[in-house]
Amino acid sequence: MEKHKRLSQGQAGIPRIILGSSSPRRRELLGHIAIHDAFSPDVEEKPKYDEKPDTYTIRNATEKAAATVAFVTNSGNPAKNAGPAVIIACDTIVVLDGQILEKPLDALDAHRMLGQLSGRTHTVISGVCIVALDGTKPLKDMAFKVETQVSIKSLSPAEIAAYVATGEPMDKAGSYGAQGIGAYMIERIDGSYSNVVGLPLTELVQALRDEFGVHLW
Repeated sequence: MEKHKRLSQGQAGIPRIILGSSSPRRRELLGHIAIHDAFSPDVEEKPKYDEKPDTYTIRNATEKAAATVAFVTNSGNPAKNAGPAVIIACDTIVVLDGQILEKPLDALDAHRMLGQLSGRTHTVISGVCIVALDGTKPLKDMAFKVETQVSIKSLSPAEIAAYVATGEPMDKAGSYGAQGIGAYMIERIDGSYSNVVGLPLTELVQALRDEFGVHLW
């Protein structure tokens, strides 16, 4: 079967698209709709004292975007491209009862998080930052958040132990992957599914179109 063509630079006025993320899931999601370059920004992801979850994730996305802009515009960067570009950065967190549940520290931490999520509804929040560049000059930027409500079924201790043993929770916010084995735990999603995976595509495409004049679809 012939694959659908993805839009890239030079097609329909699409500038160079650069994703500032080390997440393979974000790279895959964006790759479904547009050819892009990727850079892994080195940003410390640690909440400040009394920082609200949505403020925290937007700050993370903004710092990732800034680090990516610095890399792209660095005169010593052999991959530097002076043409127009759009930088996209995103950070996704799981929030339960106002508490941020990020990636587990170890298997015991994953057990703890999954026990907290069992039989409950939590919120997945993604902060997204977009920066438009003309060569080395930033032209415009914006940041926004997307929230999705996710309900997890009641999990037995045996289910939690078996899931943690697969290793899937270890690099996932909240210790589960909606796009993997963890999908069986999800009873209901209210809002964007791609947001739960790590990049809210509908809102991203709309922001690129309405705010930056970039029409991916």
